[in-house]
Amino acid sequence: MDQLGSDMLVEPPELEENKDVAIISPDDPTEDGEQEPEIRADSFEEMAAKFMPENPDLETDIETYDTWHIQGWRSMTRRERGPVFECGEHKWRILFFPYGNNVDCASMYLEQGFEEKPSDDWYACVQFMLVMWNPNDPTIYLTHTANHRFTAEESDWGFTRFAELRKLFTNSFENKDRPMVEEDSVMVTAYVRILKDPTGVLWHNFINYDSKKETGMVGLKNQGATCYLNSLLQSLYFTNAFRKAVYQIPTEQEADRTNSAYALQRLFYRLQKDPVVVSTNELTASFGWESKQVFEQQDVQELSRKLMEKLEERMKGTSAENALAKMFVGKMKTYISCINVNYESSRMEDFWDIQLNVRNNKSLDDSFKDYIQVETMDGENKYFAEGFGLQDAKKGVIFEVFPQVLHLQLKRFEYDFERDALMKINERFEFPEVFDATPYLDEKADKSEPYTYRLHSVLVHSGDLNAGHYYAFIKPTKDSGYYRFDDDRVTRSTKKEALDDNFGGEYPTQNGTNGVRNPYTNRLSTKKSNNAYMLVYIRESRQDDIFLTAEDVEPPPHLERKLVEERLALEKKRKEREEAHLYMNVQVATEDNFRSHQGFDIVQWNADQATPQAPRTYKILRTTTLKDFTEHVAEQMAINPDFCRPWVMVNRQNGTVRPDQPLTYPSMTVEEAAQKYSTKNSIFRIWMETTGADEEGKPKWGELATPTDPQPNNRQIVLFLKHFDAEKQSLYGVGHIYIGWQQKVAELAPLILDIMGWPTNSCTLKLHEEIKQNMIEPMKAKISLAASEIQDGDIICFQRVLSEKEAGNIQASGGYADAREFYDYLLNKVVISFRHRTAPEENEKTFFPLVLSKRMTYDQVAARVGEHLSEPPDHIRFYTVNSTNGRPKAAVKRVPTATLANILQPGYGGYATSQNTSNTELYFEVLELSLAEIETRKNLKVTWLTEGVQKEEVFDLLVPKQGTIQDLILLLQKRVNAATNQVDATNNSTSPHVNGNGTTPGQIISDDDLANIRVYEVHNNRIFREFDPTATVAHLNEYLQLYAERIPEEEVQARKKNDIADGGLSLEEDQRDRLIMAIHFDKETSKAHGVPFVFLVKQGEVFSDTKERISKRTGLKGKQLEKIKFAVVPRSMYMKPTYVEDDEILSEKMNANDEMLGLDHRNTKVSSYNRNESIFIR
Repeated sequence: MDQLGSDMLVEPPELEENKDVAIISPDDPTEDGEQEPEIRADSFEEMAAKFMPENPDLETDIETYDTWHIQGWRSMTRRERGPVFECGEHKWRILFFPYGNNVDCASMYLEQGFEEKPSDDWYACVQFMLVMWNPNDPTIYLTHTANHRFTAEESDWGFTRFAELRKLFTNSFENKDRPMVEEDSVMVTAYVRILKDPTGVLWHNFINYDSKKETGMVGLKNQGATCYLNSLLQSLYFTNAFRKAVYQIPTEQEADRTNSAYALQRLFYRLQKDPVVVSTNELTASFGWESKQVFEQQDVQELSRKLMEKLEERMKGTSAENALAKMFVGKMKTYISCINVNYESSRMEDFWDIQLNVRNNKSLDDSFKDYIQVETMDGENKYFAEGFGLQDAKKGVIFEVFPQVLHLQLKRFEYDFERDALMKINERFEFPEVFDATPYLDEKADKSEPYTYRLHSVLVHSGDLNAGHYYAFIKPTKDSGYYRFDDDRVTRSTKKEALDDNFGGEYPTQNGTNGVRNPYTNRLSTKKSNNAYMLVYIRESRQDDIFLTAEDVEPPPHLERKLVEERLALEKKRKEREEAHLYMNVQVATEDNFRSHQGFDIVQWNADQATPQAPRTYKILRTTTLKDFTEHVAEQMAINPDFCRPWVMVNRQNGTVRPDQPLTYPSMTVEEAAQKYSTKNSIFRIWMETTGADEEGKPKWGELATPTDPQPNNRQIVLFLKHFDAEKQSLYGVGHIYIGWQQKVAELAPLILDIMGWPTNSCTLKLHEEIKQNMIEPMKAKISLAASEIQDGDIICFQRVLSEKEAGNIQASGGYADAREFYDYLLNKVVISFRHRTAPEENEKTFFPLVLSKRMTYDQVAARVGEHLSEPPDHIRFYTVNSTNGRPKAAVKRVPTATLANILQPGYGGYATSQNTSNTELYFEVLELSLAEIETRKNLKVTWLTEGVQKEEVFDLLVPKQGTIQDLILLLQKRVNAATNQVDATNNSTSPHVNGNGTTPGQIISDDDLANIRVYEVHNNRIFREFDPTATVAHLNEYLQLYAERIPEEEVQARKKNDIADGGLSLEEDQRDRLIMAIHFDKETSKAHGVPFVFLVKQGEVFSDTKERISKRTGLKGKQLEKIKFAVVPRSMYMKPTYVEDDEILSEKMNANDEMLGLDHRNTKVSSYNRNESIFIR
C-alpha cells in the first residue's frame, strides 16, 4: 500500500450519502418482546446474509470469506498485513493498523494481495465486510461494510476509524461481560463478494476516463446549460441516415461558420473522427446564440423542429432533398364521422413528432390510446353535417402512416392550474423496447409492412423545472447494447439503466426514509426525478436503411480537407507559441512610411498593414545580430545594406515616439539592443535611415560637425520635415535633414527649399515645431536650434506664407490657412457614417460617410448633412447608435453649445460616458417640421394595420401637444396617403402593388374613411383601451404602443343598425351581437403575442362560419389558419381557456361580457430582446 490518505477515512455515520463507507446500524427492534436468535460471528453464512445482503441490481461473480486470528496485539508493529486469500482470480488480504492510522482508533482495510503491482487496467468491483470478533465469545463482534472499485492505483479501501482503541480493551464491550480484545487476541473475518461489471464503470471515479478508448465514441462538451442540445445531437448523429443526409448538403462554396448546416457537418465529422470530447461552440455560434442562450435550457422538441426546418431549407435542390421527410414525417387524420349517415369531415396532416400525455397514463400504449380516443358528439353537442343537419358523430384522430424514425415527446412538463405554475410530472410511465404501432393506425391504412418499432434512444431529464440535467441512452448500431451519453462522458449501459430506471415513479421505501435527495435541487423527494422525456423508435423493417454502415456515411472530402488544414494551422500556431520565446517582433519605420503619413508623429505605428504609411513588423530570432537584421530589411527594401542605418525609437514623456540614436554595433544582437537602448515596450521599434553615396561611392551620413566649424559643440542633429500645403489641405512628411545644433532656425530655409526643389528666395516660409498632438509651437527665425530646445528626431512643420487674399479664399471654401488650425482639425477629425433611420435600402442619400470635426456644433453638423442631402439643416434630427446591436437610440437633443463629441458620447469630458454608444455612427431623419416647431409637438408612434392585421406600417406622428386623437388620425391620413402616392409614382402602374412597409394604393385613407378609423392602445399584446376621437393626447407618452385600423365593414353596418350590445350590460341583459377583444397566445394565455384586435361575435353563429369571418378580419388563411386553435379566454391571464370546436357556437360558449377570443398558435415573431421565450436558429 503506497498511500494512506483521505480515501480510507470512515466518515461519521450520519453522512448517509457517502457510498464508499460503511454505516453501522443498530440491530432491528424485535416485535412484542420476541427475541431473535443471536447470530454468532463464526456463523459465516448467516453473518453475510444479515449484514452484507446481495444487491438485486448487481450480479455476483464469486464470493468468499477468510478469517485472520490476530495474536499479540500489543506487540505488533504500526502496520500489519494478514494472510493472503483468494476470491476467484484475485488475491486479497487485510491491512491492519493496530494503533490507528493517525487516529485513536484501530484502522482496518481490505487490500489486493498480489506480490507485484497489478497492471494498470486491472480492477475488481467488490462488496466487502470486515468483522472483528472475540474468539472466546463469537457473539461479541463489530462489523463494517463498504463497496469499492479496486484498481492498481486504489488498491486498498476500508475504515480508518474501525473501532475506538479504548473500547476494544475495556472489560465490558457493548454491554457484554467481556472485552472485544481478550488476552491480546481477536479474530477478523473478511467477507469478499466480487460483482460483475457489465458496463465497465461500476463505482468508477472517472479520473482519467477515456470515452474513446472504452467505448469507441466521444461526448460533447457542455457550454453551460447545453446538455439538452448534446443529448439531441447524439441521438441524431447515431441516426446514421440523418447524418448521411446532413453530409449531402453542398457546403463547399459556403464554408462559412455562420452556416448552421456546415457547422453541423463539422460537428458530426469530429464526433466520427476525433479522439477527444467535441465542442458545440461552432454550432451554437452558427445558430446565432450568445452566452444568454447557452446558459438557458430550452425545449428539446422545439429545438428539434427548428433544426429540421433549417436543414430542410438547405437540402432543397440537392441530393438530400426530402431525405428528412422520408425519415421523420408521418401522417395523421383528424376526423368527424357521422354515426347514422354516410358523412365524414376530415383533414390530413403531416407530423414530425408526437406529443404524448404522461399524466394519468401508465404506459406508452395508454398514451397512444388516449391520443386516438374517440369523442362522441350527441345531445346538445351534435355535429352539423352539411346536407344532413345536426347528427350524432364521432370525433377523433387516427394515424395513417408512421415514419421510419418515430420521435415521441413525453409531456413531462405541464401547467398546473392549481399551483399556477409549470410543473414536472414524475409519475411512472413505462415504455417497451419493442413497440407495435399497428393498433393506432386507421383500419384502411396500408399494413403490408409491419409497424413494429425498436427503441433507439431514450433522452432523460433528471431534476425539476428549475434545476436539472439532460443525458441520453442510445443504441449506436442495430445489434449493439445501450450507451449512456452524458455530455463529455460516454459509458456502456445496461438495458435496465436505459429503460426501467427511467420510467419514473416512486422510490422503493427503505426503513421509513423521507425519500432520496435530488442532486440538482438538493431536496428530498419520494419520486424519481430522472425519467424519459423523449423516445426515439426505429421501424424494425427499415433498420438497415437507418443504421447505415460506416462506408455509407463518409463525410464529404472538402470537409475533411478543410479540417485537416485547420488542424495543421493550429499545430503551426502551437509550435509558434512554444517557440515564441526564441523570437521577438521588431517594427521598422522607413522614410517612405513617413512621406505617406498624414497625421501626428513620424509614423502611425498601429496603421493598417495594407496601407503605405504602416511600418512593417518583422518576426526574428532574438540572437540575430544588428548587421544581419539590417541586411534582411535592406533586402526587403531592395537597396544596398551599406546605405541603411538603424536608429532606436524611444517613447518620450510627451507621448511621442522619436529616433534617439543610431545603433552602431553590428555584432550586437537585436535582443541586446532592445534591452539596452529601447523603451521598455512590448515591441522593439526602429527607424531605418537610408542615404545616398558621396563622391567616393560611400554612404553619406551627416553625423559630425566639420573640423573647421568656428562654432564649438555644433554637432549635427537629424530633423524630420513636414510640409503643410494649404491649397491641397494636406500635411505629409517630405524627408529628414542634418543641421548643426548651434545654427539658427532661419538656416533651415535653404535646406527646405532644396529638398522641395523650390528656387531660392521664391517664397517666405513659416515654421512650427510639432511637439505633440495638441502642442504645435511657432519657431523664431533668429535664435538657434539649441536655444529652441530642438534635438534629434524632432519634427519641423513648414508652410508657405500666404497673402491675405489667398488665405481668405482657402477659408471661404472651408479649408485651413494655418498649419496649427489644420493640426487641430486632424486632432478632432472623425469620419461619421450617417444612416437614414427608416429607409429600407441603402444609397448615397440614405447611407454616407462625412469627415467632420469633434468640435463642430449640432447646427454645423446639420449644415454639412443638409448640404449633402440638399435638405434644410433645421429639419434634420440625429439619433445615436447602440454599438451592441446597431439600432438607433434616443433622439439627440439640439443644444446650441453641444459639440459633436458631446453628441457621440453624452458624458464626454465628465463621468457619465455611455459605454454602448457608437462614436463613429449616427442615424438621421428629415422632418416635415423644423426642430423649433417640433418642440411644440408630441411624437407618437402609431402602427397602421392593413390586410386584416397582417401588415404593419409604423409612423412617427408629430401631434400638437394640445391636440386630440382626431388630429392624430388626420396626420396619419396624410402620411399613409403620401406613402401610397410615392409607390404609385415609383411603379407608374395602376395594378396593385405593395411598398416596403406594406401599403397599397387601395389603402388610401379618404375623407369619408376618417369617421371609421379606430385607434387603440396595447399593453402586453392585449388591448388596454380604445380612444374616442375627441380624447386629448396630452396625457400620452411617446413610448405607448398605439395601433390604428379601419373599422371592418360588418362592424360599421352593425353600428348603423344599432345592432351591437352595450358592453356595460351582461350577456343576459343584452343579447345583441357583441364586440369582444381578441388576442393571440402560445399554449398559455399568459404568453400573448401578435396584434390584438376587436371582433364582432354574432348570436347563434356556428363557429365554422365564425372562422371564415375571423379569416377575413385578420388576413389569416389556408394552412396558417388551420394551425390555430380557438378558445374563449377569461380576462385573467392565468385562468384556463375553453377551446371551441367548429360545430359549436361561440356566443353560447361565453359566460361573461369581459371574456376574449383567443387564437392559440406558435409565436413566430419572437423579439430578440426576449429570446428565452422561444429558441431560434439563425
